[in-house]
Amino acid sequence: MSRAALLVLADGRFPAGGHAHSGGAEAAVKAGRITGAASLEEFCRGRLHTTGLVSAALAAAAASGVDPVALDGAADARTPSPALRVAARKLGRQLMRAARATWPSAELDALARQFPKGAHQPVVLGLAARAAGLGPQDAAYCSVYECVSGPATATVRLLSLDPFDASGVLARLAPELDRVVDRAVEAAAVGEVDALPAAAAPMLEVGAEAHAGWAVRLFAS
Repeated sequence: MSRAALLVLADGRFPAGGHAHSGGAEAAVKAGRITGAASLEEFCRGRLHTTGLVSAALAAAAASGVDPVALDGAADARTPSPALRVAARKLGRQLMRAARATWPSAELDALARQFPKGAHQPVVLGLAARAAGLGPQDAAYCSVYECVSGPATATVRLLSLDPFDASGVLARLAPELDRVVDRAVEAAAVGEVDALPAAAAPMLEVGAEAHAGWAVRLFAS
């Protein structure tokens, strides 16, 4: 295993399409729930312990060899918002293209055939990590970091937030990322889809549905 592969997979320059998505931050900014570094931190903390935990567990399970088709169904069941399901599959499709080009894998090929319009992004992420020779913990770390770094980066653009302040938010959240990863990996180790977390984030779901109907928006989701 090359741990350096994790740096490639988690790099914001990896062409997985995440730059076009704000993780709900754009809707939260418009609603006044994110106004600066302090409220960004609270938003990211809430996202981390709900959506982030669920996504990390799905990614860890996929990386450990759990059936990705079953995991995709579990991801669908844990994503009530149609807009978020569409976004997750678009991100999955883009990540699949990048992962297959970077780490060719029969498992990735099979999942791409099964879901030509895209599987859920965390499931693809887990298989990409597996193809890169990484383990469940690596996949979970990649997932949780993306969960908070996406909104932080988007808020820099949306509010002209000082990038140093955004980075400070991510640094302060780091110990909580560790704890969420531990929970995700522990749940994935059971090897059963029904054992995975199903934490809910209703405001993210509501915000995503409203955001999808905007005539003008900076980010896709």
